[in-house]
This record gives sequence, C-alpha cells and structure tokens, in this order.
Amino acid sequence: MQTTAIGGNKQASVGYELDDVALVPSRRTRDVELVDVSWSLDAYRFEVPVLGAPLDAVVSPSTAGLLGDLGGLGVLALEGLWTRYEEPEEVLAEIAGLQPGSEATVRLQQLYHEPVREELIGRRIEELKAGGHLAAGSLTPQKVERYHHAALEAGLDLLLVNGVTVTAQHVGLPGSDPLDLKSFTARYDIPVVAGGVASAKSALHLMRTGAVGVLVGTGSSVSTTYDALGVHVPLATAIAEVAAARARYLEESGRYVHVIAAGGIRTGGDLAKAIACGADAVMLGRALAAADEAPGRGAYWGLAAAHNTLPRSHYARVEPVGPMQVVLEGPAHRADGTVNLVGGLRRAMGVTGYQSLARLKDAELTVRAGRH
Repeated sequence: MQTTAIGGNKQASVGYELDDVALVPSRRTRDVELVDVSWSLDAYRFEVPVLGAPLDAVVSPSTAGLLGDLGGLGVLALEGLWTRYEEPEEVLAEIAGLQPGSEATVRLQQLYHEPVREELIGRRIEELKAGGHLAAGSLTPQKVERYHHAALEAGLDLLLVNGVTVTAQHVGLPGSDPLDLKSFTARYDIPVVAGGVASAKSALHLMRTGAVGVLVGTGSSVSTTYDALGVHVPLATAIAEVAAARARYLEESGRYVHVIAAGGIRTGGDLAKAIACGADAVMLGRALAAADEAPGRGAYWGLAAAHNTLPRSHYARVEPVGPMQVVLEGPAHRADGTVNLVGGLRRAMGVTGYQSLARLKDAELTVRAGRH
C-alpha cells in the first residue's frame, strides 16, 4: 500500500473511497441480458450479490423473506428490537416519529435497554425460515457465546459475527468468556461470516479461523465511529487490500473466502465498483432503508446509536423511493443511481464487457485527478 509522510518519521497509508475511483471500459461491450450477477456463499447460491444489513431499520423477518424472494439475503440483528420485544412494531413506529438530534439518541438508548430474550431469538429464526427462506442472523463478538445456543437450536443457517472491528481472538477481562472464532467454527457446522475488517492482516487472520466470508468496512453512512474513535479506512482501498489477502489465503489453503463490502454503498455504480475492487457481494443498509417495506418507515439508525455509554451512530431520516423490488431491479424513476441498483450493476457489466462478477474483478480502474 502506498504511504506518505505526515510529519517527522510518521507515515500514513494512502486510501481511496469508492467515489474516488471509476471503471474503465474494456475492448468489448455486452448485452445486459448476457451478464450473470449470481454468486455463491458456502453451499448457498444467490441470484443477486446483495445482503440486507442487520439493522432494525432495514431487516425484519418479513423484509428478509422479501429480499430472499428477490434473490438476495436479509440478515436479522439477533440483538435488536425483534429479540427484545414481543411486538416490536409499536416501538418501530415510535422510532419512526423521532426527529434527528440528541433526544433521538437518548430515546434509542432507553428502548434498547430492554434485554434480549433467548426465546425470542428462537421465535424470530423460525419466522425467518417460514416459506423455505434461509435464516441468517448476526451477533456481536461479545455476545456470540451467550446467545448462539438459542440461535442454533432454532435452526439458524448462517451466522454473521458483526462489529466495528472483528478479530480472530478478543482479549477480555479476567472471568469473561471472550470469543475464539477458530474454536467456534471448529465446534459448529454452520457457515460464519465475520467482520468488519479493513486491512489485509486482520482479514487473513479471520480467514484462517474457518470463516466462509469476511465483511469489509468500518461503518455505515450514519456511523460516527470516525468521530468517536478516530477509526476509518476508505472502502475501495479496504476491499482491494482484503481481496489481496484472500488471494494469498487461497494459494496457501486452497479455500476461497468470500469478501462482502459494506458501508456507504448507495448506488448501482458503487455496487459495480465494489465488485471491481475485489468484493463478491455487498451489504446494503441505507439503500434498503429507503424501500417502502423497510421496518424503519423512513428512519435509519445503526445499533451502535443505542450504546449506553458511547453511541457511535446517529439517527437520520431517509426519503422512501419505492418498493424493495424497485430499489433493486427498477424500473428507476430517479437519475441519481439510487434506484435499480442491480440493474445499474448489470448495465455497468455490459458497458465494460464483463460477463460475470468474477470477471468484473479484472476490470481496470482509474483514480480521479487530484485524488492521489
């Protein structure tokens, strides 16, 4: 990775966001009908490379089913409102009526103070599986050991271990029960995706634990992690670094680990560039929160917004843009790329001539003048 001196002997890496890079057309173009945007994660095949972020504003049991019907995968937050309240719809309606600001943060802290109930974890997973859908849920690294039994007993199909930064091992206080991810994947026959990561070194360690996928990114569009903790790596650079680590791990082990990009992916162009940087799929938050069916009802917040001592996400309003099918597949009624995201990906592949997502990773990229 390129570095630059910031003063004295201190060096800093140079990084690029997705907005800083662009696809370069190749020597041929291709009809959109001839491109394939499907992908596989472990034993599961998906028609579109889209995961719904495990946020209460984005994924409920019903919207997870809807996203599954559209060819993607919705991931339910197993420490969110759906596992804290018998009937979370009233809570979601109240949150939707809040106004951005400190009062919204205080109210979110109060609402999320309700404890997670293991019987509700089981019930929600049963709801996810209704209709033959894949049941995917997320837990934070600190709570995997506490809640995974309830999730697995209910038939969870895929587990996302999700945090701002997830490592192969966590050093905890004496008497705590920290997660050892390698031990966990060895104990249980369930595919695990872990993240976020933002560097080749941390990604390689996670791959060696047996994770089938790694989530790349340090926060969503409402994340305040950069402000609160000073932690951030530009997403285009992070994806490329982790993809390089994946190639190294594939060479040493013969096992392919999927790279999933997350955080600030707003448009079809962002989706295409994330794949070109090395991702296999993307995780969408705000883009799906703008769907008519989204449980946030025009509101968007991260679970870290409700942290009791150091909130790292703010409450925001989003403009609904239409049904989830329109968000992903169109037809678009806006020209800003925020509707028909998968259609935008297909069109980008046609314009640049790449038939599959795997081939799109070979695309040439350019950096805007003045961004280096």
